[in-house]
Amino acid sequence: MLRVKIICVAFCLLAVAVPAAAEELLVSAAASLTNAFKEIGAEFERTHSGAKVAFNFAASDVLLRQIAEGAPVDIFASADQEAMDRADQERIIDSSTRRNFAANRLVLAVPTDSLLTLGSLEDLKARAVKRIAISQPGTVPVGRYAKAALDKSKLWDRLASKFIYTQNVRQSLDYLARGEVDAGFVYSTDAAIMGDKVRIAFEVATPQPVLYPMAVVQRSKNPKLAREFVDMVCSPTGQAVLQKFGFARP
Repeated sequence: MLRVKIICVAFCLLAVAVPAAAEELLVSAAASLTNAFKEIGAEFERTHSGAKVAFNFAASDVLLRQIAEGAPVDIFASADQEAMDRADQERIIDSSTRRNFAANRLVLAVPTDSLLTLGSLEDLKARAVKRIAISQPGTVPVGRYAKAALDKSKLWDRLASKFIYTQNVRQSLDYLARGEVDAGFVYSTDAAIMGDKVRIAFEVATPQPVLYPMAVVQRSKNPKLAREFVDMVCSPTGQAVLQKFGFARP
């Protein structure tokens, strides 16, 4: 009889523990989304009792590789379509949940105390510009956007010797803030975060618009809650937070 009671208690404890674990979400998102997504995550937890949202922020391609290698991620949010297209092709995401949720602008930024006058990509050829922060185009969306713009202007090869490659847009921003580079390619939303240390020299026209897609990962352990998070990001509440941090509607 005692053994039966112990087994019953064990099952009751499991019944309580399983829902709690099922209410946890891991969101892998592009580094440029850090501030906005943390605020949206806090709002999601407030409106979804028992839910816990954890974030992993990095370059989109790095996140994609982690998911492909088995990281227990529920939602993937990329800074460009290329990374998400690969996730779709490799059947990493549930394509029916894929949605564009934000837009951004690529800019050329300089330290606030810079004496450089830069008004176009051509100005980067000046001798006074010695170091330019640019994220790796092979693995980072902001780097791909920048390279596409420079390729279109036929400046990529001419400026190559000046490039200081970074792992993500936030590293480029840090280099700018510390004055370790003369200029750098970042998103307008990132430049705004450090408005006291970084200023925008000009907006860079990109061949493709800077659009952010997100989707639920196929192996998500809680796809229903993950869909609800995607819905919140796309809702008026989520969009208001994104716009607060400088993102535009897609």
